[in-house]
Amino acid sequence: MSDNYFARLSAINVSEHIEKKGGFSYLSWPFAVAQLRLADPTASWEVRRFDGLPYLASEIGVFVEVAVTVQGVTLSQIHPVLDSRNRPILAPTAFDINTSIQRCLVKAIALHGLGLYIYAGEDLPQIGTEPAANDPAPRAEAPAPEPRPKLLVSGKTITVSQQVTIRKLAVEVGVELPRVLEYFGVRDLAEIAVSDYLRVVRSLEQRRAA
Repeated sequence: MSDNYFARLSAINVSEHIEKKGGFSYLSWPFAVAQLRLADPTASWEVRRFDGLPYLASEIGVFVEVAVTVQGVTLSQIHPVLDSRNRPILAPTAFDINTSIQRCLVKAIALHGLGLYIYAGEDLPQIGTEPAANDPAPRAEAPAPEPRPKLLVSGKTITVSQQVTIRKLAVEVGVELPRVLEYFGVRDLAEIAVSDYLRVVRSLEQRRAA
């Protein structure tokens, strides 16, 4: 690891540990962690917090962030909370968030080299050779790494955009806004705490499902 840890990690063939779900490719997180720790026993990772919560809620979705440190180099990856079809979940459960954190951890490890070729679409790593021009390497059905979104929550209450989202949901499901405010013990949407945003959205979406 002392010469070039990235080169060593990127040369590891992880193809046998790739799982296919919903047409997309995922690397098993226990395997990724095990290989990372075998290569560098001092490697560590951290789930980033947003106002004390392990996720960031915004009007476009919910995000998690994991930072991985290898050989003193810290790289972080941010990942949206997605369903099995890779579509954003506006009101995820604790299980959804935990699953997204595991996926985010694998991607953060990939930034250090291990399994990075999966997200470039290569089925096998190219070590010292180039594929022929008329024989391109097969592509894995994996989404490209997501860009880091702008953090939209700066205070402890929800943003204007999140207030708009709640208003629209209330109209769609036929619930009067005063009832929503009364239920959550506030006088105005602007008083809803960031930590309660997902509860509000989830309760309205459950009403629509019912």
